[in-house]
Amino acid sequence: MNKYLTAYYLDEEDLLKGLKKIKSKGVEVADVLTPFPVHGLDKVLGLRRSRLSIIAFAGGAIGATLGFLFQAWVFTRAYPINFGGKPYFAVPSFMPVTFELAVLFAAFSMVFAFLISNNLGPGSKNIIHDEQITDDRFLLVVKMDEEDDEKVKAVEIILSDAGAQGITLKA
Repeated sequence: MNKYLTAYYLDEEDLLKGLKKIKSKGVEVADVLTPFPVHGLDKVLGLRRSRLSIIAFAGGAIGATLGFLFQAWVFTRAYPINFGGKPYFAVPSFMPVTFELAVLFAAFSMVFAFLISNNLGPGSKNIIHDEQITDDRFLLVVKMDEEDDEKVKAVEIILSDAGAQGITLKA
């Protein structure tokens, strides 16, 4: 994304109205940045439900399986010790560690999936569109073509009609 327009709004209701107006005109919205979650924004943008829960389940299942199998191997093959007459393969005593490893692997898999899917972390190149978007502004980012100045003017007019406070063209 080389060239883009940013338009900021001071209220979330104005943002949603402006976004609906812009989407109805066929303008492609690259991103919307808000200081807090806005109810209904995902529906207006047409975003799908996150797959983070699937990744969490897979990570938890892997952690639980590895924890259980490791304990079973240690207590039956690698270092079998008979404590207090318990059998070597005592499944109920394996459950606390199995549960904790499931939670640990689920948490780490969600963190890494979130960082990778959002291009965050070390080495990522973050674009700061506006200095006040985390304070009190709602920012709308619209992709623009390189050569089409007429389209830029048309989108600026649509954004100003949609109630945008400040419109900036950035390269």
